[in-house]
Amino acid sequence: MISLIDLWLPILLSAVAVFVVSSIIHMALQYHKADFQKVPSEDGVMEALRGFNIPPGDYVMPHAGSMKEWGSPEFKEKQNKGPVAFFTVLPNGQYGMSLQLVLWFLFMILVGVFVAYIARMSLPAGTDYLLVHRVTGATAFCCYSMAHLSNSIWYKKSWFSSMRNVFDGLVYGLVTGGMFGWLWPAG
Repeated sequence: MISLIDLWLPILLSAVAVFVVSSIIHMALQYHKADFQKVPSEDGVMEALRGFNIPPGDYVMPHAGSMKEWGSPEFKEKQNKGPVAFFTVLPNGQYGMSLQLVLWFLFMILVGVFVAYIARMSLPAGTDYLLVHRVTGATAFCCYSMAHLSNSIWYKKSWFSSMRNVFDGLVYGLVTGGMFGWLWPAG
C-alpha cells in the first residue's frame, strides 16, 4: 500500500496549482464580484449599527433561543416585520489578506491530505493516470464544493453565488486530479 509520505509531492503541488488557479479566478476573471450586494443606504445602515458596538461574530436576526421561542407569536411577528438576516461582523479597521491567504493554502494542503488518504486506500501503485485523476478529482471536488450548497439551503446564500463556488470546486478538483494522476507512484 502507498503511504501518505509517498504522496507528499502531489499534495503540495496540487495545493500550489489550486492556489494559482484560485488567484486567477478571483483577480483576473472576477466573476465572483456579484457574490455580495451593497446594502441600500449603506452609510445610514452602518451609522445605525455602529452605535450597538456589535462584537465580531456570526449573527442571525431575529434570534430564537429555543424551539419554543421559535414557535411563539412574538417571534413570528418579528420575522414578519423583518429585516431577517444572517450576517458576520468583522473587527473594525482595514485588514490585509495575508492571514486569509495562508489559511486558504493550509486548507488546500488539508484537502490534499484527505484526497491522498482516500486514493491510497483505493488505488494501488501503478494505477493509470485517468483512474487516479477520476478518484482524486472527484474527492477534491467534494471537498471544495459541497459545503457551498448547504449554505444556500440553510443560510439562504444566493444559489448563483453557491453555483459559482461549486464551479470553482470543479476546476480545483480537475487540477488536483491532474496533479495526483501525473505524480502517482509507479507500480
